Amino acid sequence: MQIKLFADSHALAEAAAQHAAGIIRSAINERQGARIVAATGTSQFEFLDRLVSAPQIDWPAVELFHLDEYIGIAPTHPASFSHYMRERILQRIPIAKYHLLDGSRDPRRTIAETGAELLRFPVDIAFTGLGENGHLAFNDPPADFATDAPYLIVALAEATRQQQLNEGWFPSLADVPHSAITMSIRQILKAREILCIATGERKASTVKKCFEGEVSPDAPASILQSHAHATVFLDRDAARLLETSALG
Repeated sequence: MQIKLFADSHALAEAAAQHAAGIIRSAINERQGARIVAATGTSQFEFLDRLVSAPQIDWPAVELFHLDEYIGIAPTHPASFSHYMRERILQRIPIAKYHLLDGSRDPRRTIAETGAELLRFPVDIAFTGLGENGHLAFNDPPADFATDAPYLIVALAEATRQQQLNEGWFPSLADVPHSAITMSIRQILKAREILCIATGERKASTVKKCFEGEVSPDAPASILQSHAHATVFLDRDAARLLETSALG
């Protein structure tokens, strides 16, 4: 794992987009296609905006998956991650093949079908964020580090539900779903490259715990320390509690 530090979220987003674009171009050149996993959330806004504007990417050669989805809300719901994928990616670039998780369907059927597609070939790059409680995708602490299942059905921690409310996705805590589909930890780690973004002072203590502490299910994103090609992009606010030696 490598950590990269930036003065602000704007510089971070530009660098992360260049990093991701380079990996996508290389995959297309080497394998005639690229498979990517996209994350959602406010930390991804600027990064995705710059990535979809990056030059010289053959987007029809890209296959898209996403990390997670709420159970019990339709893809048209403003807070659904399917809606997020369409609005911020699919309506802006001509990706021909994509696999959106539909939270309104039987979740067991959804994870079986999408999981089978995901397992067909390796993922070239997975984008992730970092939850305020250290979650990776919707793998809340204590996370399951053992299962090989590509997707899981999980109960959402109250801290995660509160974060979704605080970020403005839902009008009240009662409106935030209690369960979700998430890509498993081990499946995320199967990606050839992982790009994790964390910004803002409210993530600082979690950044320190996950990236300077021990690898533990109680800090799910700490597992990124074990991935040789994971790159964590931090702004100064998110990185403010890290030791200088940890910064790359």
